[in-house]
Amino acid sequence: MAKAYGIVTMAGSHIRIDGMMDFRPVSAFSFLGRYRIIDFPVSSLSNSDIENIHVYVSQNPRSLAEHLGSGRVYNINSKRGNLQLLFNQDSNLNDIYNTDIQAYYDNMDVIERVHQPYVIIVPGNMVYLQDYARLLSEHIESGADITVLYHKVNNAKSEFRNCEVVNLNRQKGVKSIEKNEGNLDERNIFMNTYVMKNELFMELIKKAKKTSSILRLVDIINMENEDLDIRGIQHKGYFDVITDFKSYFDSNLALLDIDAQQELFKSEWPIYTQTTDACPVHYCNGSSVKNSMVANGCVIEGSIENCVIGRGVEIKKGAVLKNCIVSSHALISEGVHLENQVVDKYAKILNIKEIIATADKPGYVRRNDVL
Repeated sequence: MAKAYGIVTMAGSHIRIDGMMDFRPVSAFSFLGRYRIIDFPVSSLSNSDIENIHVYVSQNPRSLAEHLGSGRVYNINSKRGNLQLLFNQDSNLNDIYNTDIQAYYDNMDVIERVHQPYVIIVPGNMVYLQDYARLLSEHIESGADITVLYHKVNNAKSEFRNCEVVNLNRQKGVKSIEKNEGNLDERNIFMNTYVMKNELFMELIKKAKKTSSILRLVDIINMENEDLDIRGIQHKGYFDVITDFKSYFDSNLALLDIDAQQELFKSEWPIYTQTTDACPVHYCNGSSVKNSMVANGCVIEGSIENCVIGRGVEIKKGAVLKNCIVSSHALISEGVHLENQVVDKYAKILNIKEIIATADKPGYVRRNDVL
């Protein structure tokens, strides 16, 4: 077991994905038909031999709790490891109070009981692979107080607008972490990933709370920058982030590309998830499937192109779907035409025969709705 425990933090209060977040947090969103976004950070922590993991959640926790279970599916040994769901009470007064610092402060008694000397904090709304054991070793060898992870991009003007960027000096020291204003294409996107001693982590939480009730962890680190040795390490490989509805839609469809799939899914670095006992996909006579991911238990009678289809979905004869994400156990009736839509779990499209949106502004069918 590594000398660190892991924290999977909740998405920031500035992230609001209307519709889908009414039923679950971002980390519990369905991804590629059979995964949840939470599977990627927890799997990387487990693969890095980090088996004491805290997962933070504030609102609508049931979906996440049911999916995570005891942690056994993530290859976490319950005798020496622990996957723990931690809760905080969001303030109804104003979203500015709903910070990660407040969540940590609400659970300080749990953090104080951890026996590992280091903590690795990772985001619950980003999709990437990372060997955190190697990251921890690099952090310890550097002698830094805090190490942060960043990903270099060349499209920050148009993408990653709800993210923050890391400003570095020539020695890879962190000068500041600030909001991406979209004024430069080449930026170092902050991956909301930190490595530090647990003792320092607790000091920062208490100092932030004492300074202001609305500070985030990144804020107090910026404020303490001159007194701390903060280093940046560049992440290499696949990286994507869910910050709004459009980025969720794009992230799923981007992985229909085989090169992107091969960059994310490695045989030596498995992504664990809850599995279900279901029949293989039944492709009926006359069905047509092009460049799509279809999970088990589905019955496909119609035509789908560039789609991600979750478990147990039924697509009836004559239905046509293009550039769609359909979550598990949805029903698409005969002759329905859908383009650029996200259909949530258990939704049924029976009476409306055509729902078309643009790729720039995809549509959404709510969970359990019957149209």
